[in-house]
Amino acid sequence: MNPTLRSALLLGTLAAAVHSQAQRYIDEVFTNAQITVTPDVKFGTNINFLTSNLTSPNVPNDLTTLHTAVATGQPIPPAYYNANDGSTAIKVVDLEMDVYQPDQAIDQETARPVVVYLHTGNALPPPINGSPNGRRTDSTAVEICKRFARRGYVAVSMSYRLGWNPLAPTEQERRGQLLNAIYRAIHDTRQCIRHLKQDAGEGDNTYAICADRITVLGEGTGGYIALANATLDDPAELFIEKFRPDPFNSNVSYVDTNLVGNLDGFNGQLNLYRPNGWDHTSHFCVNLGGALADTSWLSPGDVPMVAFHTVFDPFAPFTEGIVIVPTTGGPVVPVHGSNLFMKLVNDYGNNAAFANMPGGDPFTDRARSLYGTTQTHSAVNVNINTGVEGLFPFVTPNWPAQNPALREEASPWQFWDPNHPLALAEVQPGITAHMASASSNPDMSSTKARAYIDSIMGYLTPRMFAALELGNACAFTGIDSPGSVAPTVDVFPNPASDHVTISSASALVRRYEILDINGRVLRTGTVNTDRLVLGREGLAPGAYIVKLHFDAGTVSRKLVLD
Repeated sequence: MNPTLRSALLLGTLAAAVHSQAQRYIDEVFTNAQITVTPDVKFGTNINFLTSNLTSPNVPNDLTTLHTAVATGQPIPPAYYNANDGSTAIKVVDLEMDVYQPDQAIDQETARPVVVYLHTGNALPPPINGSPNGRRTDSTAVEICKRFARRGYVAVSMSYRLGWNPLAPTEQERRGQLLNAIYRAIHDTRQCIRHLKQDAGEGDNTYAICADRITVLGEGTGGYIALANATLDDPAELFIEKFRPDPFNSNVSYVDTNLVGNLDGFNGQLNLYRPNGWDHTSHFCVNLGGALADTSWLSPGDVPMVAFHTVFDPFAPFTEGIVIVPTTGGPVVPVHGSNLFMKLVNDYGNNAAFANMPGGDPFTDRARSLYGTTQTHSAVNVNINTGVEGLFPFVTPNWPAQNPALREEASPWQFWDPNHPLALAEVQPGITAHMASASSNPDMSSTKARAYIDSIMGYLTPRMFAALELGNACAFTGIDSPGSVAPTVDVFPNPASDHVTISSASALVRRYEILDINGRVLRTGTVNTDRLVLGREGLAPGAYIVKLHFDAGTVSRKLVLD
């Protein structure tokens, strides 16, 4: 057996012995039969850069039509969706997500934390990107989302817009196009978050989410997007030197916000998103590979981060270097990798919630055992930093590379069906997408990938639990088995105008809190009853969360006031 696979499987086996009692949000407390998947949920519509002809003289008229339709709430004419309809130059696409969650008929928790998953793919669709991967339904995406759902989360695997030319003749052209593609994907991520928050706050809270416990997790290219989403919060950050076509002109960026929109994803000629009254704030960031555009984007008070990265990643630098596009092998833009930016994250105190987490579990111990060490492969040395809590470096000794230029596999957590049509498509004469991806993952298998994902989940979820305060905020914890459920709670009338009655048939309420949809505590009270009546007492119309504390845990219920 491959020594890395053996090690990863051992970590997973040891983890099973760590928890004698299942802990929601850390351990799996539901089975596959107890989770549901809702596919193809639309969360936005915007311009499709893969299929639009931006050089056509019809562009101004098309943009006027589209902006008018969006501003007035009218449907976009079908011709704008059809890539084969020559009557329009600008095309649009509906952005969709697949939602994984514990079955709400079984899980009575109504304020569940959310993980938004961003897939890999080099900002191009498969197999154009040289890989069978690059969709929200990738095997790795499905596997990780199901694992989060079995732990009690709501996991959302979302699509984002693609499109750039990796064959552009100059590095400057490639850089400008890729930076804009990532910028559009950030907009799509923020639109998805706003959509989820709007549904929770104004709608039926379809997925029973906690809107102030949102994690963005990106894999590969999705890692770049997740990190940028967490850190890009100042317009000046678009004008750092590497973002300028002319490094000596600090007034011009590759990203023209007048064309593509501001940081929130609004305005701009080539952008259709509009405010819905909700923010795009997320609360935790995870990257599986990828890199941060620049450490200057990091600030004290940014969200906690956890990073997984292969030490000799051939495409996204572990410490710092140039992004290499797997499609062509060409350089694009200098970036800062996990080994570098996680040091700054800790220096800023952003990971303080888990920086001093006790060891003793195999995942924490493995990560910490690598901090401060020097790893050598093919005469190349990599020094892993100290003070990088939240970084899990993957080190593969004696990796069986088919290509000597690739010192390490980039994404060992990936797997795919080698016989899928996307995998069998030729990306170069005589080379299929499967063959191209296998060059940096030659012993790819579902068993190997799942072993790595065991380590990812085992290291990540306790840190999310601590940083997001899931034991106190959105959780009903200490579930002994997948069949266990929270106490039965009735809230009526709901919506309410004046008073609301809360009744628990199976346990005494010890304490309650009323929070707004952003998690701010507005009122608290200590009680000892199975039935309480709460008055409105000046609360404005809108949606609220009533959090009820029992001896066995916490239950949250949505309350709407007319």
